[in-house]
Amino acid sequence: MSERGNKRTLNGIVVSDKMEKTVSVEVERLVKHSMYNKYIRRKKKYKAHDATNECKVGDRVLIIESRPLSKEKNWKIKQIIEKAK
Repeated sequence: MSERGNKRTLNGIVVSDKMEKTVSVEVERLVKHSMYNKYIRRKKKYKAHDATNECKVGDRVLIIESRPLSKEKNWKIKQIIEKAK
């Protein structure tokens, strides 16, 4: 599968798979606080397209930016890094 241009990729954990061909992926990042210089965890959820419905809750996945697929869905599952136990 060849990609056009530089598309962002993010690493996250599937938190919901109740939708048809869509999963909700939670991505966590560390941000440095400007005053206290401590690192804070920030989480954000993205809806990602899962054409084969093979992702389950707890899977670690790699998502890639894509064209808008629906109102809130702009990401696709590129690969499953680690299956849930």
